[in-house]
Amino acid sequence: MDCTQEFKYVAESFQIAGEVLSVLPYGNGHINRTLLVTTTQKRYILQRINTKVFPDTDVLMNNIVMVTEHLQRQGIETLRVVPTVDNKSYLKGEDCYRMYDFIENSVTFQTADSLEVFAESGRAFGAFQNYLSAFDASKLVEIIPHFHDTPKRFDDFCKALEQNASGRAHLCQKEIDFVLARKDTFAQITNALQNGTLPLRVTHNDTKLNNVLLDAATHKARAVIDLDTIMPGSMLYDFGDSIRFGASTAAEDEQDLGKVHFSLQLFRAYAEGYLGQVKNSVTPQEALMMPVGAYMMTVECGMRFLADYIQGDTYFATKYPEHNLVRCRTQFKLVAEMETQTEQMRKIIEEILN
Repeated sequence: MDCTQEFKYVAESFQIAGEVLSVLPYGNGHINRTLLVTTTQKRYILQRINTKVFPDTDVLMNNIVMVTEHLQRQGIETLRVVPTVDNKSYLKGEDCYRMYDFIENSVTFQTADSLEVFAESGRAFGAFQNYLSAFDASKLVEIIPHFHDTPKRFDDFCKALEQNASGRAHLCQKEIDFVLARKDTFAQITNALQNGTLPLRVTHNDTKLNNVLLDAATHKARAVIDLDTIMPGSMLYDFGDSIRFGASTAAEDEQDLGKVHFSLQLFRAYAEGYLGQVKNSVTPQEALMMPVGAYMMTVECGMRFLADYIQGDTYFATKYPEHNLVRCRTQFKLVAEMETQTEQMRKIIEEILN
């Protein structure tokens, strides 16, 4: 759908080169609306920021600007924030917008179509962790408090279930029971962070495969994108979310669960890429708990999809009424398979690090 007339004035509020030729929908993001702006000279990404999810837009954009400028000073390819005509990091108004340079000749993948691609994404996020090792984490604001606090997510799920705002709870009792049966496992990472067993690090917190831009020709990593949730956290969050998304044999919203499986082969490929970058800094406890990270991020994400379905789809963008329930079911299928393969995952991590 051509959005040129609707968004041309927005695009022209930024310091762009050339005249706007077109504005078209772009990508598959759940949270912000993303558009591709083409001018007579170059291309840009324009995003309408979801201020319900990110109400403090000043803080959000300050986090992003600090991190991207830190990476740029190291010569790392990254997102470049395009300032507004009055030199602000975003356009403030009834709707808030930001703009990035479009990174040309790059691709993203929704699922890993080869072990090499998935391993390369592991190298990208591992390197990203290293590039930010010298960054002062105290400068970052926790833009979404308790983002990967799984016990808090469970409390939110229970509240959603109690309210049942959509009246749909009776349609997903099997999935509700799946969450409730695992409630005693949810505090493993948060407890370890609190008692110091796990170190606190600067983390991306949304390390899906499609948040790595790969070179279109070589499929080598170019840049890590979607920095909205960069915050202090655990390395296990980043590792685990990548496994959740990329070690699945199907898309996040695949309706045929027979196609959804957890792949140990993909797990190994990613772990080799990621741990190859952080091998000198990962702690023994982090290494031991890598499979826990994969489990926790997957069950947490499924729980969030399910809670949103019960609440009436107020957070994640959906394309049809059961979309969040479908997403939830794929995550729980992966969780069930991960639970039977924990020891195999641990052995793979040991082999890579030894």
